[in-house]
Amino acid sequence: MSGILVVAEHRQGVLRPVSLELVSAVQDVRGALGDKVTVAVIGAGARAHQQTLSMAGVDELVFIDTPDAEFDPEVTEAALAALAAEIRPSLVVVPHSVDSMGYAASLAIRNGYGFATDVFGVAADGAAVVATRGGYGQKVNVELEFPGASTVLLALRGGTWKPPVDAASPAARDFAFSAPASRSKNVEFISPPATNDVDMTAKEFILSVGRGVGEEDNIERFRELADTVGAALGCSRPVADSGWLPKSRQIGQSGKTAAQCKLYMAMGISGAIQHLAGMKHVETIIAVNTDPNASIFSVAKYGVIGDMFEIADELEKHFA
Repeated sequence: MSGILVVAEHRQGVLRPVSLELVSAVQDVRGALGDKVTVAVIGAGARAHQQTLSMAGVDELVFIDTPDAEFDPEVTEAALAALAAEIRPSLVVVPHSVDSMGYAASLAIRNGYGFATDVFGVAADGAAVVATRGGYGQKVNVELEFPGASTVLLALRGGTWKPPVDAASPAARDFAFSAPASRSKNVEFISPPATNDVDMTAKEFILSVGRGVGEEDNIERFRELADTVGAALGCSRPVADSGWLPKSRQIGQSGKTAAQCKLYMAMGISGAIQHLAGMKHVETIIAVNTDPNASIFSVAKYGVIGDMFEIADELEKHFA
């Protein structure tokens, strides 16, 4: 067994961003697992995504044409089983999505793969795959190993890794297989209700508040500060759970990942592992906390040991 198989995902003719994130996710382990990264696209007109997927870190693109353009769980499972039988990968990664829930577990059981879902960390211990995901209601991070499994299938959480930025020219080929008769049919897509709230995953500058904000009446003060400095207002789980800000504003393991964020200011946030999972990859993190031993300082580029309200006052004066 060697190499890595990445399964791209598309919907209504558009490649989903998580497909490129998966390519980044496996780069640190490729050397230990065979050093070849193959990306597979399944569906009618699969080659339409060739240019988008021709990114640094991809060695080979495989296009599997099927009767239907849209996702079919049984056809996808059969296609991946046939391709995996040929290339014999050590690791298969798919998005942790509603689509993969329709085929990933079945594929893993049928082929005897090691299997884990909602994974947000991938490492290698020698030639063995180690996956990190939440446990006990997302209260701890759990490292999973897969003894005896020659192939491991992981469903990776979107918004955790940054996609590659450099283009490349990987080898490309078509792959034929015997598609089974489908027992389902895509009828239509129904868009989710429109929301007036912001998309935190797309914001480049986020100012988040945590327990240190004290009470709900103080939220408005930091909303105004965020507007003043040009940031989106986010929060940690305790603030969202208290109903002081919508859950859509929560950054962390059970909330949103600051996927596109370049500057993250954490005010009054201690840095629990659940929150760090949503922002620790941001290039520049500024932490403000009265506790010099707060975990948030372990990932911050700049740290301020002080009262968040006093720092807010100074920022407002500076930007006034």
